[in-house]
Amino acid sequence: MLMCNKERLQDKITTFSKFGDTGKGGITRLSLSPAALEAREEFCKRCKALGMEIKTDDMANIYATIPGDENLPAIMMGSHADSVKQGGNYDGILGVLTGLEVAETIVTEKIPHKHPITVVIWTNEEGARFEPAMMSSGVITGKFDKDVMLASKDTEGITFKEALEASGYMGEVENRMTPEKYRALVELHVEQGPVLEDEKIDIGVVEGVCGMINYEFTFAGQADHAGTTPMKYRKDALYAAVKTIQYLHDELDKLDSKLVYTTGKISAHPNIHTVIPDLVKFTLDARHQDPEVINQVLEIIKAIPKTVEKCEASFEKAWSRNTVHFHSEFVNYVEKNAKEFGYTTKRMYSGPGHDAQFITDIIPTTMIFVPSEKGHSHCEKEFTPLENCLKGANVLLQTVLDIDKK
Repeated sequence: MLMCNKERLQDKITTFSKFGDTGKGGITRLSLSPAALEAREEFCKRCKALGMEIKTDDMANIYATIPGDENLPAIMMGSHADSVKQGGNYDGILGVLTGLEVAETIVTEKIPHKHPITVVIWTNEEGARFEPAMMSSGVITGKFDKDVMLASKDTEGITFKEALEASGYMGEVENRMTPEKYRALVELHVEQGPVLEDEKIDIGVVEGVCGMINYEFTFAGQADHAGTTPMKYRKDALYAAVKTIQYLHDELDKLDSKLVYTTGKISAHPNIHTVIPDLVKFTLDARHQDPEVINQVLEIIKAIPKTVEKCEASFEKAWSRNTVHFHSEFVNYVEKNAKEFGYTTKRMYSGPGHDAQFITDIIPTTMIFVPSEKGHSHCEKEFTPLENCLKGANVLLQTVLDIDKK
């Protein structure tokens, strides 16, 4: 079977790790920052050397394309090049680099293909500089209002529009990905969790992205002096919140073992050590691929009484997403090709969100996961051994060629 080149892939990973290098094994490459623009420049330089045609759309998404033998819609590979602050060298960018390696393999080996082959970089996937995440893929698929996104500001008050205009990568609306111009997307990504490594699996066959809900809980009590108010008279909002968090954990643990949930944000007012807290808020993020399990989570939330430890308790939905299912035929291609290479596989759903979950509403889409060492991601310890990266690239190459044959 056709395979990608290990040394070339290592060179790509090493080179791109320099853009935003933190000096501690990771990168800070926020969207449209100088480091991100350096990475884009290097990407375009390598694509031009392969004879690829480069276009950008109005959200600065980059499309680099090898022409096909026939006038057909293109097959896309790729991911994002931006990172979180002090992130790793694999999240997002590995999908771009393996896509670039597949393109280079097709060009250098003169592999026949009917469809054009495109490598894409989606702008501002992380949302670490400009909120929300998956901004540009969201705009072109109609998930987000463009004007609202353009007004998003970073911590220095710079708008996304200003950064976009200054980047040199803002193109035309007519260059956007559309179903008329593109046949498929295959996005390779690191798992960002410990499952594949722990189970000694080479390739994650991604069937979709988990549905999720995010709720905010509020507890209103009474602020009083910490030294003079007897315990029986207190309306301690923080204590009420703690009791509720414990209740949620106890009840949610009774549900399906694939359910994951997190209390990731909490605030207490007035946040003074000598004052009993009178207002406390916290969030609950819960994710599962089965909508029925998500409904069970909702029932547990709805069972919280209106008064907890003499404090008023309330909750409201911050946001949610439905489970996304990828194109089954392409999912099967990924599994088939991995097995033909002799790689071990596991069918799974992604907990994190990806650009692919928006694109799948427009064109047939699937994803490929490769292991993350000890599950580390969004940190400088993020790492995937080269051998696993190469296995992912090989599966990506063969999957693209299978799609091309259809």
